[in-house]
Amino acid sequence: MGSTSIFEGLMAKETQIGGNHYKALRIQPYEYIMANNIPYLEANVLRYVTRHRLEGKQEDIKKAIKNLELILDDYDKF
Repeated sequence: MGSTSIFEGLMAKETQIGGNHYKALRIQPYEYIMANNIPYLEANVLRYVTRHRLEGKQEDIKKAIKNLELILDDYDKF
């Protein structure tokens, strides 16, 4: 299959725009999220918690908590 990335000759999963915080991981968050059909807000929590040590520090933890609060607010709808 051909390139699906804006970077010539590379697959989209081989590149990262805006840092390299996911490159150090053995499995990319999107791979886990897609394989397990994780809903949007829960996927955000996983991404932020996974990268907080490498990228956004406390701000990423706050973003994860915000997404958890959104899940709780609408929990009865799930």
